[in-house]
Amino acid sequence: MSTAQQVPDILSPEFAADPYPAYRVMRESAPLIWHEATQSYIVSRYEDVERVFKDKAGQFTTDNYDWQLEPVHGRTILQLSGREHAVRRALVAPAFRGGDLKDKFLPVIERNSRELIDGFRHTGAADLVSDYATRFPVNVIADMLGLDKADHAQFHRWYTAVIAFLGNLSGDQEVAAAGERTRAEFADYMLPIIRQRRDNLGDDLLSTLCAAEVDGVRMSDEDIKAFCSLLLAAGGETTDKAIASIFVNLLLNPEQLAAVRADRSLIARAFAETLRFTPPVQMIMRQTATEVELTGGTVPAGATVTCLIGAANRDGSRYRDPDRFDLFRDDLTTTTAFSAAADHLAFALGRHFCVGALLAKAEVETGVNQLLDAMPDVRLADGYDPVEQGVFTRGPQSVPVRFTPAAAV
Repeated sequence: MSTAQQVPDILSPEFAADPYPAYRVMRESAPLIWHEATQSYIVSRYEDVERVFKDKAGQFTTDNYDWQLEPVHGRTILQLSGREHAVRRALVAPAFRGGDLKDKFLPVIERNSRELIDGFRHTGAADLVSDYATRFPVNVIADMLGLDKADHAQFHRWYTAVIAFLGNLSGDQEVAAAGERTRAEFADYMLPIIRQRRDNLGDDLLSTLCAAEVDGVRMSDEDIKAFCSLLLAAGGETTDKAIASIFVNLLLNPEQLAAVRADRSLIARAFAETLRFTPPVQMIMRQTATEVELTGGTVPAGATVTCLIGAANRDGSRYRDPDRFDLFRDDLTTTTAFSAAADHLAFALGRHFCVGALLAKAEVETGVNQLLDAMPDVRLADGYDPVEQGVFTRGPQSVPVRFTPAAAV
């Protein structure tokens, strides 16, 4: 087994600036690393990360979320297992697929996207991050839950603090304290609304969660609050970065952008390839239930395993020419890319596969479609070189573009 000293450290400025060369070194020469600072074993090869996520032998748990998530969200569905997990997932999952998603929430997605684009469609210039991507998914989730979108700035501050807490690999005390404050603030905001909604059910997602029942089990106020907190953070941060990254990947590959502009059915392919090439979530942790043999050595029971999604998704043993963005590649299956049968790892796999994957797909397809309609000749602002930031989650911090307003074309 390797130690962190032999490869670029995941906490170093060099890694934060560009993790992909470090990922290559890890896959090739250090597929299993003991990382002292995070007290975790780091795995980087596709076969190992896939095995951890699928966990067919019951060797991996999500017990790590007891300290990683619970301090900011409360106890969430991600920490559950067995029947308890199955029942809770059955309570929340219907809202994120099929008829509910298409009939109730697609109009919400379309309206929120259009409202944001109306703010810049006639100007010929926008920053796709600050003007659109950071606002769109949070507005959608607030609207779905029946919350006041006027509180957007508060929602954004909360989920930014939560994501910082989750990615606080270096143990910064101020970041930890801000995350824990967010839990109390969100509870003070959310619990009265949940109690009020139970007495006045509507057609929104919060009402659905209040009324949902499976095998006699209903969600408590605390369960619902924790799920809403998780939804805002996970659904906001990831979709935000995915939309920005799709546009960067397409703008840097003009022939692929032209293909998507001409055939909008390719948006799903572009999204799937973005999830592989520049995944918004770069790493997910699990905990071993037993001693486990992985490529490169043995991991003891009760250890934290850091799964590098960003590294595994560029494993040359799984993908041809992995460091090239190619929405036409034939070794990534678009039809299963948003299900637990996905062959990229950006949504995890197995029983903890991202419950919001189809919601993300609907948001991205709607957003990209509407943005391309509004900006038919979209291009990066002169002299701008897109820069990604982040270690735990990663994406462009700014994407300034220029375009001829559609009405003027």
